[in-house]
Amino acid sequence: MSDLKLHDGMAAIAAADWDAIASPGPGRPVDPFTTYRFLAALETSGSVGPGTGWQPRPLTLTEGDRLIAATPLYVKSHSQGEYIFDHGWAQGYERAGGRYYPKLQIAVPFTPATGRRFLGPAESCETLAHAAIALARQNRLSSLHITFCTGEEAAALADRHGLLHRVTQQFHWENQGYESFDHFLAALSSRKRKMIRKERAIAASHGLTIRTLTGDEIEPAHWDAFWAFYQDTGARKWGSPYLTRSAFTRFHETMRNDILLALAFEGSRAVAGALNFIGRHTLYGRYWGCVADYPCLHFELCYYQAIDWAIANGLSRVEAGAQGEHKLARGYLPSEVHSLHWIADPGFREAVARYLDAERRAVDEEIEVLTAYGPFRRASSED
Repeated sequence: MSDLKLHDGMAAIAAADWDAIASPGPGRPVDPFTTYRFLAALETSGSVGPGTGWQPRPLTLTEGDRLIAATPLYVKSHSQGEYIFDHGWAQGYERAGGRYYPKLQIAVPFTPATGRRFLGPAESCETLAHAAIALARQNRLSSLHITFCTGEEAAALADRHGLLHRVTQQFHWENQGYESFDHFLAALSSRKRKMIRKERAIAASHGLTIRTLTGDEIEPAHWDAFWAFYQDTGARKWGSPYLTRSAFTRFHETMRNDILLALAFEGSRAVAGALNFIGRHTLYGRYWGCVADYPCLHFELCYYQAIDWAIANGLSRVEAGAQGEHKLARGYLPSEVHSLHWIADPGFREAVARYLDAERRAVDEEIEVLTAYGPFRRASSED
């Protein structure tokens, strides 16, 4: 007999049991962000939990003593750190007299990376989604949001149990069997090849030493430097950083083999860096920062070093995070991103549904246009 249970956090679940469904099979996890070590690091570091607006409530499905399925569920008191933006929905609903927060969120906090949100066999997807909706309804919450789910999950659940399907976009780099960075450049138009070579030359002209580090190559001192970069970027973009300093210590202790840290050094001093997480097939760019302005260094560390490393290590994809049409000229093409939304209020749900229909048409058109204007050579091109 199956049993659904809501937990107070990851500590209530055995790590081996969670990872058996989150990252089955040998080798590196397909998705490092749904591993026990990542989600637990967010909790033990205080990045999520009391006072953060992200209250973890993982939902599990068991048969006897065996964990067969789970989903990372959070109670949210704001819409920060999600990257599928619903601030406008919240403002509109509250202006109309409703109470938007708290809401439920099935997601990986602060992580705009597509991955399975329902861990376990495919047939458990609907069971967990239905249970999460029931929790929202029973607690008279405004909504449930399932963000950065896979296209397969979106297709299976769209329009079931009142779930609305939202499509947005990111820019991803795809490895077309490239043997080297120059091989990749050869696939681009002449103008874009020259632009990238010029940007890499400008980045090199600063006289910095760039190192890509993973596993035991990463030292605690590197995290001290990266924390300064992260704080600067976070303060400028979000007002305050989402992750605590302790989160990076936990990542080092439990995840350094899943991390690629690209650092630029002036002598022995790190002056800029980009943090990536390594999946089985995908390199995920997450954070970047620097202590001074070095033209084109952002492109070098975040995009070109990532592509270089992905090619050298046989990865098929680089996801460079949310937003950023400037990525298009650098070989990153638009890609659909999926989310699902349950809205309790029928009138509000209808308004959101109309908005999503219009947004979907606009996103489809934008992807078509941006892809057509992409940096790659046309079949008839002679350059």
